Amino acid sequence: MVMDISPWQLRALVAVADAGGFTAAAGQLGVAQSSLSRAVADVERRLRVPVFERTTRSVRLTGQGREVVALSRRVLADLDAGMRHLEGYLAGRRGQVTIACLPSVAATLLPPAVVAFRARFPDVLVQVQDGLAADVLDAVRTGAVDLAVTAAPGPRTRLTVEELRRDPFCCAFAPGHRFTGRSTLDWADLTDEPFITFGPDSSIRGAVDQALRTAGATPGPVLEARNVGAVAGLTAAALGVTAVPQLVLPMMAFAGLEHVPLIPTVERRISLVRAPDRPLTPSAEAFAAELRTVSST
Repeated sequence: MVMDISPWQLRALVAVADAGGFTAAAGQLGVAQSSLSRAVADVERRLRVPVFERTTRSVRLTGQGREVVALSRRVLADLDAGMRHLEGYLAGRRGQVTIACLPSVAATLLPPAVVAFRARFPDVLVQVQDGLAADVLDAVRTGAVDLAVTAAPGPRTRLTVEELRRDPFCCAFAPGHRFTGRSTLDWADLTDEPFITFGPDSSIRGAVDQALRTAGATPGPVLEARNVGAVAGLTAAALGVTAVPQLVLPMMAFAGLEHVPLIPTVERRISLVRAPDRPLTPSAEAFAAELRTVSST
């Protein structure tokens, strides 16, 4: 059975013990001495032990009272620490934020946001899960993550989507390719060009296929790879050119590829995605604000 003793009553015990009397303790707590006396008497009644030995000249702890006050100090210390943690959580200064994002976002857009966020909220744990577009959206739907940063999903996803920035496509190719020196390329220029494409689960594939269809361009032969590193390596081996968004280019830098913008401009909409029926924690709200700031620069 849990004893019904309030934190205020525990503080009253500690105050009287520290002050050595009810009058001084009441002054320190800013309450009437009669109220303090009643609070202490109520605790003693509930505990069924005398905490203080009262005389006309002094108030001293009993043997049992010393143990009661020591335990009260520990309980209050834990309570105060917990309340500080709760206050920090509600203010966004403590807690955890989990973000799912595309690999290209994790490598380029996210790091500046994490650095800035940690500078403001050093006690908040930030966790990042990178994955393909479908996996990222599933993580938001199931509640495995607080937020996602990914290419904007279709209108039937029933998720809240907020655009952060546009990510235009360019053509990347090995040095010495016939496209070297061009300032721009038309999507139609890719007709019959050996081409390295991403797998169907990639957020890139659908946009590229649509742009090629619109331009009436049919590349060929086509090699398909699942991840950015493989696409970069195959392209660097002069097995074909590829079309990628600008945010992907830093991940391909190891391959030493050249690149030029593709026209007409085709862009991925990099968006902040969340579940509309799941309120964000204060920490997640603060991180979302940091993402907006970083994305606008």
